[in-house]
Amino acid sequence: MDKAKRRTVIAGNWKMNKTARQAAELIDALIPAVQGAGCDVVICTPFTSLPAAVEKCKGTNIHVGAQNVHFEANGAYTGEISAEMLTDLGVEYVITGHSERRQYFAETDETVNKRTRAALAAGLQVIVCVGESLTQREQGVTEELVRLQVKIALQGVSAQEMQRVIIAYEPVWAIGTGRTATADQAQEVCAAIRRVLAELYGQDVADATTIQYGGSMNAGNADELLAKADVDGGLIGGASLKADAFAAIVAAAGK
Repeated sequence: MDKAKRRTVIAGNWKMNKTARQAAELIDALIPAVQGAGCDVVICTPFTSLPAAVEKCKGTNIHVGAQNVHFEANGAYTGEISAEMLTDLGVEYVITGHSERRQYFAETDETVNKRTRAALAAGLQVIVCVGESLTQREQGVTEELVRLQVKIALQGVSAQEMQRVIIAYEPVWAIGTGRTATADQAQEVCAAIRRVLAELYGQDVADATTIQYGGSMNAGNADELLAKADVDGGLIGGASLKADAFAAIVAAAGK
């Protein structure tokens, strides 16, 4: 497996943290900390911080993403944000299907697909999240579940559009719990995801697609996780809220 065929991407998911002022302060600290990084760097901030983040990151190597997007262009969807609204701000990336969206806000595989397709149609790059719960892992259905999530999320997505898709494997049992999948467990599932992509689009597309690990990656375990053949980056939660911790993961990815 030639990892040089694809981008390494470290993306920070800030979740519901940081006011616009606090976001600007964190970005000021991040800019010098990740300057010259040997990987792509993305920060996904709350909607309210996106304008400040886009402005702060202009002329830097930091790209800005949102944490969710609605699948309709406009309409009576109180509280939702469309893909065009994001691109109008200068946002480049968006996360779809995060486990917390599925758990707390009734996201389904079908709505993840609709949001992903809407984002791609608007020209955004999409980080599509998939992963199993602890119960599902203990039941031995991890690979079957992840295969299903990937296949439904990508229905109607073309091989050409896959150039703008990143898959993030996030074992739900390892998000915010301090528990992390072992490097071998992460590799096993990321490799399974790549096999599904090969079935759907052919080996060339599969080999070119970035697959991130997204379950409590931190400065202490990043080296081991990122050394695996099919782990091409990370979707970082808590560690992305501290400039030094996030920069250490970015540095590990650039090795």
